[in-house]
Amino acid sequence: MKTIIDLFGESVLNYAENIYLYEKTTLEYKGTTYAEVYDQVCKVAAGLIVLGIEPGDRVAILSEARNAWIISELGILYSGACSVPLSVRLDAATDLKFRLQHSGTRMVIVSGLHAAKILEIRGQLPDLEKVIFIDGKPEGTDTDHTYSELLEIGSEFLETNSSVLEQRMSAVKPDDLANISYTSGTTADPKGIMLTHLNYVANVKQALTLMDIPPTHRTLAILPWDHSFAHTACLYCFMAKGAAVGSVQAGKSAMEAIKNVPVNIRELKPHIMMSVPALSRNFRKNIESAIAAKGKPAVAMFKHALSVAYAYNGLGFNKGHGWRSLLKPLVLLYDRILFRKVRMAFGGEMEFFIGGGALLDLELQRFFYAIGIPVCQGYGLSEASPIISSNSLKNIKMGTSGRLVDYLELRICDTEGNQLPEGETGEIVIRGENVMKGYWNNPKASSEVLRDGWLHTGDLGYMDKDGFLIVLGRYKSLLIANDGEKYSPEGIEEAITDQSVYISQCMLYNNQQPCTVALLVPSMTDINRFLVQSGVKPGSVEGIDAALRLIQHEIDAYYSHGRHAGLFPERWLPSAICVLPEAFTEQNHLINFSMKMVRGKITEAYQESIGFLYSPPAKIILNDRNRRNLMKWYE
Repeated sequence: MKTIIDLFGESVLNYAENIYLYEKTTLEYKGTTYAEVYDQVCKVAAGLIVLGIEPGDRVAILSEARNAWIISELGILYSGACSVPLSVRLDAATDLKFRLQHSGTRMVIVSGLHAAKILEIRGQLPDLEKVIFIDGKPEGTDTDHTYSELLEIGSEFLETNSSVLEQRMSAVKPDDLANISYTSGTTADPKGIMLTHLNYVANVKQALTLMDIPPTHRTLAILPWDHSFAHTACLYCFMAKGAAVGSVQAGKSAMEAIKNVPVNIRELKPHIMMSVPALSRNFRKNIESAIAAKGKPAVAMFKHALSVAYAYNGLGFNKGHGWRSLLKPLVLLYDRILFRKVRMAFGGEMEFFIGGGALLDLELQRFFYAIGIPVCQGYGLSEASPIISSNSLKNIKMGTSGRLVDYLELRICDTEGNQLPEGETGEIVIRGENVMKGYWNNPKASSEVLRDGWLHTGDLGYMDKDGFLIVLGRYKSLLIANDGEKYSPEGIEEAITDQSVYISQCMLYNNQQPCTVALLVPSMTDINRFLVQSGVKPGSVEGIDAALRLIQHEIDAYYSHGRHAGLFPERWLPSAICVLPEAFTEQNHLINFSMKMVRGKITEAYQESIGFLYSPPAKIILNDRNRRNLMKWYE
C-alpha cells in the first residue's frame, strides 16, 4: 500500500460489512459500514470532479467531527485533490483567512456551525470558487451547493462516467499531497505542513508495529479531527484494521459537545481512546470529585488503593516483580471492589488511552495505570505525520515516550548536528517515509528543518538504557541561566499545575539570569473556596493577601523541607512570582489550538512584568502589582 486510496480500498475489500463510522444525530449511535462509506466517498469525489476540481487542487474542510468530515476528506483524495483540514477554533478574520489564502483553496466544505465564518471572509478570498454547506445553504449562496447536492451530482455522474473516477484514483501517486496541515499558529504566519499519501500510509504501518487494533474494537474520537494525532492514530489506523471510529455528538456549541463526551463514552463503550494531558487531567479530576462526593471513608480507601497499586505497578515494565508480587492479592481486591466501578464511567470496556504530547506527567500515568486504564504515552509531531514513538500495553515504561516505531531511523544530535551516544541529551532527529515533504510555499523554513532527508524536530531528548525515548521539551523553551546551563521548564510547570488546585497555569522564565521567575494564573474557584472555609471574605483586602500567601505556599512546597522537595533543582524553581490578571487563552493567542502555551507571545505580552520580577520588590509575593492583578479577577 502506497496511497490512502490503497489503504481504504483494502479495508473495504477485507471488512466491507464492518462498521467504520458511528455517529449520533438523534437518540442513539448508528453505524455506517466500510462498504457504505466507500459508496459515499465515490459520490463526493465524482461530485467534486463535476464541479471542476482538478488533481492537486486544494479543498478545505471546516467542520466538527462527524461522518461527513472523513467521507469528505476521502472524497477529496479520491478526486486527486489535496485536503486542507482546518480547526473549528480558528478566528475567521485572521487565522482562517490566512490559511485559505496561503493554501490557494478552491473550495470549502463547511458545517452549519461554522458557515458564517466562511461567509464573513469570502469576499477576501479570490481563489475560493465554491462553498459546499453540509447542513443546508444560507440565503444568498445560490451558486454554491449543499453536501446532499454534491452526493446527488456525483451519483448521477457515476452512472455513466465511473471510468473517469477510476482514472483519477489510479493516477494518484504516493508522493502526491494528501494534506496541507497547518501548524498551530504560534507565530503570525503558521506553516503549511505538506503530508503526502505515502507519509500517512507509512506512519500507519509504523504505528501498528507498536500495538494492534482488533477489527472488533471501537474508539470515540474526542480530539479534533484536523489534529494530526487524531488523524493518523485514530481515523487511519482504525481504518487499516477494519475497526470503528465514533464521533462526539455535536451540539449547538463547542461547550455543548464537550458536555456530551462522558455520556457518549458510556453509550459507545470504546475500547481505546486518544487523549492529551489536558483531557487526562480533566478525567482524573472528575473521578476524584465523584469519589469525594461519597465521603471521607471512600476518599481514604481510594487513596490507599492507589498507593498499593502504585507500589505494585512500579514503572509498568517491572509491574509485580520481586517484592511487588506480595501486593497482588490486595491489588486484585481493590480492582474488584473499587477500580472496576471507576472504569464503568468509561463504558466498562476501555483497555487503554493513547497519550499524545511529549511532556510526561508521571503522576498522571501512575494514576490511570492504577485504575486499570493505562495512558500509553507517545511522542510525535505533525511534520512526522505524526507518530514517532509510544508506550504500549506490551512495552510500557511510565515517565518515557515509549519505544520507537519500526521503519524509522532516529539520532540524538548536538548543536553541530553530530550524533551523540546513547544516554546523552541532544536534539531528536529522524528519517523515514513518514517525514513531511516540506512546508507549503516556504522553502526557507523547509530547509531549516529538513537536511539530507533528516527531520530536525527541535525537541530535546535521549534514549535510555532500556530503549525508551525520553523527551525533555523544546529547544526554544529552555531556561538558560547566567552561567549558560540549560534546563527544560515543562516538567516543573506541569508539576505545579497538576499538584496544586490553586494554580491553573504557569510559565517559568530565565534568559541568562541568575534566577528563575514565574508567571502564574490562579485558579480562583478553588482559592475562593479555601478562603470561605478559612473564614476570609474573597476579594477583601485580607482575602487578597491570604490568596497570595496560599499561592506562595504552593510554590514553597518544591523547596527544601516542602512536601515536594527534591523533585527539581532549586535553581530552576521560581524565586519571584507574578500573579496574572487573566488566563492564557486561545482568544488572547497565549495558548494555541493544541492547548500549549505560546511562550514567545506570553513573554512579549508580559515583558514589563518579567522585568519587574527581577527587581527587589518582587521577591515578596505581597506586592502592589500582585494585589492589583489579583483584584481584577473580582471586578
